[in-house]
Amino acid sequence: MKLVKLSVTNFRSITKAHHISLSGTTVLVGKNNEGKSNLLKALSFAMNEISSHARENRGAMRFPPRIRPRSNDDRFGDRFDWERDFPLSLRKKRGDKKTVFELEFEFNENDVIAFKQEINSKLNGTLPLVITLSEKDKTEIKVIKGGRGSQVLNSKSASITRFISKRIYFNYIPAIRTHNETMSLLEEMVSMELMALEEKTEYQSALQAITDLQAPVLKKLAERIKAPLSEFLPSIVDVEINIDEDTRRIRYRRGFNVIVNDGVATSIEFKGDGVKSLAALGMLKNRSSTDSSSIIAIEEPESHLHPGAIHQLKDIINSLESENQIVLTTHNPLFVNRNSVPSNIIVDGGKATSAKSVKSIRDVLGVRVSDNLTNARYALIVEGQTDKQSLSALLPYMSDKLSKAMKSHLLVIDHLSGAANLSYKLSTLESQLCAYHVLLDHDDAGTRALNAALNDGVLKLKSITQTICKGMQNSEFEDCIDSDCYKDELFTKLNIDIGCAEFRANKQWAPRMSAVCASQGKAWNDNLKKEIKTIISKCISDNPAGALSIHKRSSIDALVRDLEELVGPDL
Repeated sequence: MKLVKLSVTNFRSITKAHHISLSGTTVLVGKNNEGKSNLLKALSFAMNEISSHARENRGAMRFPPRIRPRSNDDRFGDRFDWERDFPLSLRKKRGDKKTVFELEFEFNENDVIAFKQEINSKLNGTLPLVITLSEKDKTEIKVIKGGRGSQVLNSKSASITRFISKRIYFNYIPAIRTHNETMSLLEEMVSMELMALEEKTEYQSALQAITDLQAPVLKKLAERIKAPLSEFLPSIVDVEINIDEDTRRIRYRRGFNVIVNDGVATSIEFKGDGVKSLAALGMLKNRSSTDSSSIIAIEEPESHLHPGAIHQLKDIINSLESENQIVLTTHNPLFVNRNSVPSNIIVDGGKATSAKSVKSIRDVLGVRVSDNLTNARYALIVEGQTDKQSLSALLPYMSDKLSKAMKSHLLVIDHLSGAANLSYKLSTLESQLCAYHVLLDHDDAGTRALNAALNDGVLKLKSITQTICKGMQNSEFEDCIDSDCYKDELFTKLNIDIGCAEFRANKQWAPRMSAVCASQGKAWNDNLKKEIKTIISKCISDNPAGALSIHKRSSIDALVRDLEELVGPDL
């Protein structure tokens, strides 16, 4: 089961946020005080209303009338309060003053079968619920379905909310993560994990053994209470002390402490907010798989964390997406969903809409980029200017998809002016909401830059291609090029003949070219190297069809495949 749509009307600063599509990871972005947190809180309130309704009507298959009073009991999470949560600006207007949450759930095949068995109703795969909360402290939960079955479904609202509550595990993690809030979240997760033990025969036997051991002690205590009471109340027949079975089970799932040993074993109570955040999300990451779905709502995950921990937390959140739906608010570009622009919801002026472009997300987050990146979502990072010029000609020739991406400026090529600048460049691109792939030479400098970026947490192995050529220990971009493409032009422009023994050596291109130049009376230096590479780049641009070496082009072919996968969802 998944939550696929959310609508919110008249909740705090949100007046109209309708038909918000929820994906694997949905990111709410916007300026301060525009309603991001309130939208996330609305989702939390709506899910809590469903769970609370299911609990409060546990024994009823039907619950006429469908409107019920709301409880003030907040033990099970935040509940709607009209005086606090209905928009102040609308309270003097005529007519019904109601807050409305609309949620649409999508069922998989197993959910449809289970719904038919438990509710005795057949669905087409979706279940829309409307939760209406009024000034009179009344809540109405209705199923919105067309046809004659609508009235029957609404008569079973209690059963339906229980059906949803059993199949969706909802967690809300606020921005201000105090000790009590963190421990409450951890306690709930630990309790859920330990609950699975209660189905085991050994556990049930152990609980029974404890019950049997406690029984005579409780009986003696009851007798000690009965004696003095009987003197004042002769009508007393007996006194019993009982521990409810459910209470005993719950007690064995709670009342724990979390000890973090970072050299000194310390209760998590005395750790910083950042450690508490990582602990809570780490437990969610490794939650035992169950048949239930999970929604994790996180408010400003970057709160209280230093930059290194933010990258670590981003990795945890990414790993959560495979088995959970994530909904989060953020001011940090790192958490924006780059894989799906519409999954980023822009909250502005009490309304919420899906982002239409990465530029609109940059604008709302105040991200400034160079002219080259204004409309770009993806960047290929190469080492030098001539690599950029060569690939700007090669890639459109090799792939229609990449040609389209580059013409529309969806994909741009940028260079480092040296591999050592890689980590800084990638950090900058992340802050500018640009996904990237990196092409590096397969030599000492390229490998050092690669390892540094991996250690800094700004690069993943899937986002790197190196110019590895078969049979060569070290190699660079020019080793992938057929020398016939440029040999005549080199001789014409610089009187350098590469048809010599020095160039045929099995070494990296730069050492070979240095030896060629030395043998022909030309000192190898940065200026000459730059001039030769510029000539080669011009030849590649003039004839991309004949540029790549048949035997040493595999890494460039792999680069094309990686880039097509990167930009694929947008083309």
